[in-house]
Amino acid sequence: MKALLQLLKEQYENKHLIWRLAAFEQKSKFRLHYLGAFWQLFSPLMQVVVFFVIFGLGIRQGQDVGDTPFFVYLMCGLIPWFFISPTVLQGSNSIHKKINMVSKMKFPVSVLPTITIAGNSVSFFVMLGILCIVLAIYSVFSGLYLLQLPYYFLCLYAFLYVFTIFSATLATVVRDYYQFLEAGMRMMFFLSPIIWAPDSMPERLLPILQLNPFYYILNGFRDSFIGGTWFFENITYMIYFWTVILLIGFLGATVFKKFKNSFVDYL
Repeated sequence: MKALLQLLKEQYENKHLIWRLAAFEQKSKFRLHYLGAFWQLFSPLMQVVVFFVIFGLGIRQGQDVGDTPFFVYLMCGLIPWFFISPTVLQGSNSIHKKINMVSKMKFPVSVLPTITIAGNSVSFFVMLGILCIVLAIYSVFSGLYLLQLPYYFLCLYAFLYVFTIFSATLATVVRDYYQFLEAGMRMMFFLSPIIWAPDSMPERLLPILQLNPFYYILNGFRDSFIGGTWFFENITYMIYFWTVILLIGFLGATVFKKFKNSFVDYL
């Protein structure tokens, strides 16, 4: 636990460095593109349209999910996922990608996954703004449920950091791990409540699907935007989620501490 607290301390002490490097990476990523950062929005929006056509108009034939239009339901799941998936993959590759450069200077390697998270957050919040416009167009308002949104932001960012520091360490030491992670994230898309509603799943299967931490986060964001359930209504599930966070955080901090001085040897 001491190693995990040390990692969190490093993030706080280097918060200004994190934001500066995150901003620089976002600018450099699109510096040769005529449309610049617009591609950060255009690409996910096009994917939303494709998924809606295939699953909303095709498979579901335009049927609503309860009282919620399927397009709104889909966006409430897809937009967080379009932040989670690339952040997990890019963050998990961040140490391996930059270690050859940062090993030649005094640099807090533990902030590399955080830089990825911070950089991707910009387009995420813009997409959330677009989601709010869509909710207004469809006259969908969750009322007081929106007050629990900060809690799910905490869940999201806590999970992303502990998971990416754990995965970034393993992906540097064992490169095969990253290939498994890519396949796993593709599978998680279909195992998470993004294009399907929990009510549509068999009751005996639902407890197994809820073991997936992404289930808790994505369902929480959807509950915040369209209403449904308060986060404190299922204390057992909440305790399970934070136990997973602490476990992954402990493992991530432990393996990072063990290998941080020898990352360059695995290049």
